Amino acid sequence: MANVIGKSATELRHLLEKKELRAVEIAEQHLRHLRAHESELDAFNTVTDALALRQAENIDRLVEANKPLPPLAGVPVALKDNMCVSGFPTTCSSRILENFIPPYHGAVSEKLLAAGALILGKTNMDEFAMGSSTENSAFKKTKNPWNTGTVPGGSSGGSAVSVASGSTAIAFGSDTGGSIRQPASFCGVAGMKPTYGLVSRYGLVAYASSLDQIGPFGKCVDDIALALSVIAGHDARDSTSYARELPDFVGESKLPVKGMRVGLIRELTGEGVEPEVNKAIEEATKTLRDQGVIVEEVSMPYLKHALPVYYLIATAEASSNLARFDGVRYGSRDADASDLLSMYLQTRHSGFGAEVKLRIMLGTYALSSGYYDAYYKKAQQVRRLIRNEFDEQFRNYDLLISPTSPSVAFEFGSKSEDPLTMYLSDIATIPANLAGIPGISINCGSGRYGLPVGLQILGPALGDAAVLRLARAFESATNFHNMRPGKFPPVSASA
Repeated sequence: MANVIGKSATELRHLLEKKELRAVEIAEQHLRHLRAHESELDAFNTVTDALALRQAENIDRLVEANKPLPPLAGVPVALKDNMCVSGFPTTCSSRILENFIPPYHGAVSEKLLAAGALILGKTNMDEFAMGSSTENSAFKKTKNPWNTGTVPGGSSGGSAVSVASGSTAIAFGSDTGGSIRQPASFCGVAGMKPTYGLVSRYGLVAYASSLDQIGPFGKCVDDIALALSVIAGHDARDSTSYARELPDFVGESKLPVKGMRVGLIRELTGEGVEPEVNKAIEEATKTLRDQGVIVEEVSMPYLKHALPVYYLIATAEASSNLARFDGVRYGSRDADASDLLSMYLQTRHSGFGAEVKLRIMLGTYALSSGYYDAYYKKAQQVRRLIRNEFDEQFRNYDLLISPTSPSVAFEFGSKSEDPLTMYLSDIATIPANLAGIPGISINCGSGRYGLPVGLQILGPALGDAAVLRLARAFESATNFHNMRPGKFPPVSASA
């Protein structure tokens, strides 16, 4: 049996169509690979092997009957553990949801199953998506496959690692302030945050509802475009979902880029960015220019306010959203409480981790009487100015670029004692969430110790196809997307 670990979604589907491989064989190989390396990587909270194999058998029956295959037939995928899959745990890597099993599928899991994807498991994350390193999980610390002494980024660290290590071909995360793009950068894979509202949030456990968006990780931009074409679309169950015709993400991503105008954001390069990261971005701009892309430096001064604005709005929304976890309706409940008030207090005290408690308190303070106008209202006003600044730039430029992160992956514990230093890891990714625009991170080189560097490409609202187009053109001119960590070789197909 041929080894398929590391193959793209397109390659796997082609093998199925030619009947050179069965979907069950694809699932079994990836499950073996996942289990062989899981003790070193700690990427998964739950492995859903029964679900994956059942789906694979359904796909094989379609192949045997010579029936048309759905777009992700036989493609192994993983879901961040804040997306509901009926009958399997959805923990958000939190003790308070440790035993929660949703009775329904979220919109994304529904679409993936209908598209023939093989869901292999639910991935580890920062608790309730609050973090930039996956160190805040209540269960384990996911390791970066390029160097297991470094973090994979967060909060969707497990999903990024599942793709980077070859356990799945595609994975899905949520991006509230960079939680797809930053781990994609750290792990050397592609990761995209679509336009806010392009993908339904039904079945996604909310952190900050006006910022959260689900998106894919992939080995290459072609896989990202394919995955986005499956999960995007209107959903009446999500009131923020766009009701409009979607572009052909796969087809439009292959259009030429010559003549496109791209702005390099000055405020996200230079001071505060590691020299190796700046160098990789400079080389990336040269590559784009060689393809006929016009790249010019642009200034966006309001971006310096994005970090405090984000941490006021996101924590305020988290304070409201997480109030539902009280030990009454679902989730964990403190068994030793003597009355209703102590049950509330003790359940939340023992159920939430330190970072979640910190953000709830920050958000509650920002919304409290006497402080609302000074903090939350002012943050929303500055958010509008940031959105206006993006709109102004997109009148002159098709897309904007920057480093995804000011650094490569950092060592465990190096930033966990200083919240502000940790928060600065997302300084380049947060603005896109505040503005609701699409962004992607793709591998563009190496920094310290040979760790990957991410190039971030941002587009106007609903400009997702143009973002994919430039990202694919860069990949076509380079080989960075084929770089893989060498420590986790494919497990033998016959093992």
